[in-house]
Amino acid sequence: MTGRGILRCVIAICLAMLAASRPVTAATAVAAVSTPDQQILVMVQHPPDHYRPNGAYGGGYGDGVARSARERLARRIARAHGLTLVDAWPMPMIGLDCFVMAVPTGRSAAAAVQDVSRDADVQWAEPVHTYDTQASIVPPNDPLYPAQPAASQWRLADLHQLATGRGIKVAVIDSGIEARHPDLAGQVMVNRNFVAGRPGAIEQHGTGVAGIIAAKAGNGIGITGVAPGARILGLRACWQPSGSRAVCDSFSLVKALYFAIDQRADVINMSLSGPDDRLLRQLIDVALERGSAVIAAFDKRRPDGGFPASVLGVIAVSDSPVAPLRGHVYTAPGRDIPTTQPGDRWFLVNGSSYAAAHVSGLVALLRQKRRSPEPTLVSGRNGTIDACASLVRVTGACDCSCSRARVASSAH
Repeated sequence: MTGRGILRCVIAICLAMLAASRPVTAATAVAAVSTPDQQILVMVQHPPDHYRPNGAYGGGYGDGVARSARERLARRIARAHGLTLVDAWPMPMIGLDCFVMAVPTGRSAAAAVQDVSRDADVQWAEPVHTYDTQASIVPPNDPLYPAQPAASQWRLADLHQLATGRGIKVAVIDSGIEARHPDLAGQVMVNRNFVAGRPGAIEQHGTGVAGIIAAKAGNGIGITGVAPGARILGLRACWQPSGSRAVCDSFSLVKALYFAIDQRADVINMSLSGPDDRLLRQLIDVALERGSAVIAAFDKRRPDGGFPASVLGVIAVSDSPVAPLRGHVYTAPGRDIPTTQPGDRWFLVNGSSYAAAHVSGLVALLRQKRRSPEPTLVSGRNGTIDACASLVRVTGACDCSCSRARVASSAH
């Protein structure tokens, strides 16, 4: 072979390696403008990771050769069924690769799911579902509302003599969080955007939920979080196009939830509700099996409180008492709650989203004292949580009223 021929071979090999190293993204896929209702999720078995002589393992996020093979398979499936590959997310933790495929105009997502599910290389397929948060905002007359219902109902000052959530990671799967808010600065250890095709943003709902859980205590401004010692994993899987209600799609939620599990979050807050989803349900089961507590907002408009509140093992929380349609539904403060909002402000908020945030903070306190797989919450007949009794149960303190004296005596 001549020198020029060798050079051509080297260039061809380099180009092939470069192509193999490119991840599957909306940019590298065939251009397709589609909304979640025009997309489906296609699950393909993730090949087992293989040991490499250089110490690397194949099949992971950074393996270009394995990723290229999976991309070729996904494109083959898409072509065979008249779909367009849009995005992908490998999930070796559950042995699956999740591919987003766009459905052409004039064809229903349900029909596409039924068709592609027959493919021998497909484990299963499902439509991209949408979810919304359970909240509303009351515009304030003043930027700061010092009266927190939990301060009196849950006796936060006494609780914080026993625990603050120190060392506990709380994943907030929600809309964007203002991590530089004066009540949240230093409280957010991760702030990532998992919403495809939408740039990161600072939004009301996620910022409000994060503040209820972990706003700073004793800084002389704003509010005190239920677990001010905890640290937040801000995982943006929802967006707020207008108003106070955030919207999420199942693929964004899948990516955020997978990340939370991979980061070993102690508590996972999902202040949202929507239709049942097989892939999300499987990931929630993995989270519970690995010891994470999952807290979700109860939606009175949906059967059994909606999903994921209806999943066995998930702690379902409402802002007002409800009939126990499935298992137990807890009630926590969720009306006229002052919390952090974008622009270094504080507003009053309402809804089960914020009741769930209170419980996520409380579970962080419980987890600090005892990392039991299933946190035990003490509640009354109508499901109203007794935060003091719940914490006393795991700390062994006599009760919250003597917690100050108990902590003071142990310091001497």
